[in-house]
Amino acid sequence: MIRIGIILGSTRPNRNGEQVARWVLDIAAQRTDAEFELVDLRDYPMPHLDEPIPPSMGQYQNDHTKDWAAKVASFDGFVFVTPEYNHSTSGVLKNAIDYLYAEWNNKAAGFVSYGSVGGARAAEHLRLVVAELQMADVRQQVTLALATEFEDYTLFKPGDYQVPQLSILLDQVIAWSAALAPLRTPVTASA
Repeated sequence: MIRIGIILGSTRPNRNGEQVARWVLDIAAQRTDAEFELVDLRDYPMPHLDEPIPPSMGQYQNDHTKDWAAKVASFDGFVFVTPEYNHSTSGVLKNAIDYLYAEWNNKAAGFVSYGSVGGARAAEHLRLVVAELQMADVRQQVTLALATEFEDYTLFKPGDYQVPQLSILLDQVIAWSAALAPLRTPVTASA
């Protein structure tokens, strides 16, 4: 069974992302064509990249890196739930991505973004990042504007029209994850 990680890309207090990520998981959990797991970066606290050897070498020294590598390696694809901060993604999400290399390779990536313009610019930046990691980003994207999808900019109330958009995104992430399976080799974090 295809396994998809829904990565919550904000650790900020009072973050809107948790509501968004739980909505993605609730919709995804109704499906039978893949398994989904919410991965909250709060559960994987990592300092700014502190590995002495580049991630592409796969020789991780720190336990926090090894734990993160094992979690990422366990998935076939990802849905990144990202805020938009200063026309880009959050620093914590970029840092978490930068810690690893092979664990991301040949996997699919989809983006659910939120912010003043739906987080579109954050997702566009992430597309460049995942391309370098040999990931296949899907075309469909869900953008959630703070002014229209959040009551008082804090309480997430997505429009019903967003559900079919998310379903298409999930269809694409699952299809690409399955298609890329022959290219993936098992990756284990180094001891």
